[in-house]
Amino acid sequence: MHLISKYVPSQETIKARFTTVKAWELPKQDSTLAPKDVWSNHDMDPVPIEEQTWSIWTWMAYWATDMINLGTWETASAVITVGLNWRDAIPIMAVGTSCFAVPVVLNGAIGAGLHVPFSIVVRSSFGYYFGYFCIISRSILAMFWLGIQGANGAQCITLMLAAIWPSYNRIPNHIDPAQGIDTKGMISYFLFWIIQLPLLLIPPTRLRWLFIIKLVAAPITAIATTGWVVHKAGGGGELFNLPERVHGSQRVYLWLSSMSSVTGTWATLACNIPDFSRYARSSKGQYIQLPFLPIVFTACGVLGIVTTSASYVVYGEYIWNPLDIMEHWLDNPGGRAAAFFAALSWYVAQVGTNITANSISAANDLTVLFPRFINIKRGCVIAAIIGGWVIVPWRILSSAQTFLAFMGGYSVFLAPMAGIIAADYWLVKRQNIDVPALYDPRGRYRYDYGINWRAMIAFVVVVGPLLPGLAFSINPGGTHINDGIKHLYTFDWLFGFV
Repeated sequence: MHLISKYVPSQETIKARFTTVKAWELPKQDSTLAPKDVWSNHDMDPVPIEEQTWSIWTWMAYWATDMINLGTWETASAVITVGLNWRDAIPIMAVGTSCFAVPVVLNGAIGAGLHVPFSIVVRSSFGYYFGYFCIISRSILAMFWLGIQGANGAQCITLMLAAIWPSYNRIPNHIDPAQGIDTKGMISYFLFWIIQLPLLLIPPTRLRWLFIIKLVAAPITAIATTGWVVHKAGGGGELFNLPERVHGSQRVYLWLSSMSSVTGTWATLACNIPDFSRYARSSKGQYIQLPFLPIVFTACGVLGIVTTSASYVVYGEYIWNPLDIMEHWLDNPGGRAAAFFAALSWYVAQVGTNITANSISAANDLTVLFPRFINIKRGCVIAAIIGGWVIVPWRILSSAQTFLAFMGGYSVFLAPMAGIIAADYWLVKRQNIDVPALYDPRGRYRYDYGINWRAMIAFVVVVGPLLPGLAFSINPGGTHINDGIKHLYTFDWLFGFV
């Protein structure tokens, strides 16, 4: 009964929450650092010593769980589709991830040293109030990708259910095709979302157990899938013999564009890595990210290349999504069992990525935006509802290419944020941060009216030249820009950060 009363609100509480906003207020907590008149809660404060549980092994498991997913597997497909080949794809993945690893380590050291989240750290660089611009931008993007990842991951549920009950694939559709999803897809998406929801509520200090499960399941499934397809094909296939279709300066800019796309994929975490590094036992463990990130990302991408190449021999077409390969396994009982467990593994991979890259990040931001009403657990639920249903992710994936292009180009804004935070900590303040002042709206990080004008100028100077390229990527037919601006946008993340 005690457990029930702890997690299930009473009838009086439920009634009050439907009639007044005040009933949603969290208990006022005395912050260890914030002034008495500033509302704070435990999740905003520096992490206490007993909750600093992340070791070097946790970091390795964290990135293995984050990077071994369907998106990484399919990364090389985008590189090869534009006209490059596998000899370009592999170094592009390695170099692109290495470029991302640098700001991750630089900004990760801030969280590991100060044990405060990104949404507090950003005040040192941008100012107490201008920092809210970064926080809001980051939280919107996190909730957007939370929904998109869920819509993609719903295919795992479809595959698992079809493996158990083949008739699942024959469910009649009762949804208008214009909605971008059918009845079967909606059922799978709802199941993905509802099973994922309690997993999103796992405290960050206990996430290492989820990391370990995914660290075992995802690589085994990836390697086994590659081994089976290569064995079935009797070799690696013809993808490795494809010639280059572009040359000269066009090849150079495609190379830079593809590399920047790899880096930009993780642009959000380059900013808010303190949300996780704040739980580190020491600042040294997080430096393992520098060599580990490129190794894991490139290894997963190479498995995708090999599997896709061999799939042409087996099925007569290049199949980049491993779940599409598993659909072919549903034709016999043994294959159905393999498809179920493989899809389950990829499901865990997608959920793990959603937790580490999106859910907790959005929750930390919402905690600082609304400390009176939101802590990390509530923030995770709100992010799941907004990202999962309010933005209608399946509709975006099916039709809103313009919106996807905009969100894909959002690294235009995130790259300078990451660069400003890193430069401010390492070069300007030389690792000397007044942590109590980060919580004080009247402290030294108020700057001028809550805005650090130096950060604002640096941000505008970087973003300005990239906006025409972003507009062109969204609407190529209606925007006319010269080649120089186009080429600059091809490596927007590198330009923005540096």
